[in-house]
Amino acid sequence: MSSQLPIVTVAVPSLNQSQFLDEALASIFEQSVPVEVFVADGGSSDGSLEVIKRWSPRLAGWRSHRDDGQSAAINESIHKGTAPYVMWLNSDDMLLPGALSTLTSALERETDASVAYGQAWRMDEASGRKKLVWTEPFSDYRLSIRCIISQPAAIIRRASWERVGGLDSGLHMAMDYDLWWRLSKSGAKFLCLSDVVAVNRLHSETKTRLNRARHYSEATSIVKRYNGRLPMKWWLWRPYSVWAKHFFPRLP
Repeated sequence: MSSQLPIVTVAVPSLNQSQFLDEALASIFEQSVPVEVFVADGGSSDGSLEVIKRWSPRLAGWRSHRDDGQSAAINESIHKGTAPYVMWLNSDDMLLPGALSTLTSALERETDASVAYGQAWRMDEASGRKKLVWTEPFSDYRLSIRCIISQPAAIIRRASWERVGGLDSGLHMAMDYDLWWRLSKSGAKFLCLSDVVAVNRLHSETKTRLNRARHYSEATSIVKRYNGRLPMKWWLWRPYSVWAKHFFPRLP
């Protein structure tokens, strides 16, 4: 760990992701700003513990045991930290060089902003193909149509995170979508940057691919809760986002 005070607390939730975890941690520690990193492993049975132990001298903390799910693990990790900015990086995603410097600098320049988010590549692990995740400047209306923030490309001011109580630990699929809504309703200002700062990896074991119907259900419940109604797009999108992608998982 660096002797400098950390600027960003990074939570890394993980479960049986040993093939990706090392690269995820390396991408964090290669950043040019001081970080404190907490790995919350849900009791992996693969080689994850060996990876974590190799990195343990540089980690602010880690544990491995069965827990209450990804959202609870992220909340736990961020609560342990002290840095003024927070984020989480799933163990199968990566930060690109300079990502945290870019994001923290944006929030340092605009001190009234709560969230800064950049662009992210979505990379298909099987084919190696990648394309940019759909991201756009923030508005509640556009958020009601789709999630317009790529989670691994976003950081949050700790005070704003604490004001809304972090993630809803009852959510297991669309917890980031819910967080953007709650931050917005609390008056948070969002900065959308053009820089590509992260990689969102797609593979056969991602939760979204394995649980499309549950993800859709959580997302639509969130929209109805905060928007008051479900835009028509969600009804038209369901056959593609749930059924078609279930039977043809290579669809984007």
